[in-house]
Amino acid sequence: MGKDELAIEAEIQAKGLTAPRLTPTLIDATIVAEDFHVFPGTTLTVCALTLRNGFMVTGESASASPENFNAELGQKIARDNARNKIWALEGYLLRQRLHDGHAKEILSPQIDKLANWIMANRPDAILGEGAVDTAIAIMEAGASD
Repeated sequence: MGKDELAIEAEIQAKGLTAPRLTPTLIDATIVAEDFHVFPGTTLTVCALTLRNGFMVTGESASASPENFNAELGQKIARDNARNKIWALEGYLLRQRLHDGHAKEILSPQIDKLANWIMANRPDAILGEGAVDTAIAIMEAGASD
């Protein structure tokens, strides 16, 4: 975690921004393994980070001048570049989870309404595969009468 990330994290906390969000600690927790490879005869360093679900992200670094190549620094830069890609992936995942939770909040009353309608109007209905679609069709047909 870099100094910039620490400063941003401290500012977020100081402002009391408490909605679900990603943190540098959460990003680091997704990483379970790291591997590096320097291609022979080049300054190209590749870092492969394995995430907890088995997905891998890569980052690269290369020196324009071979005289400036330093393996340790190349690994650090390649790892930072790979780690930065995790933010977008985890951000998408968090947003999807928030969306799914919101969708459940919206659909839950509709599902309850449908279940109540079935119990009131068709208590003998056998619920099985396609039952919800059938019930909606019956309910809509009744509503159009």
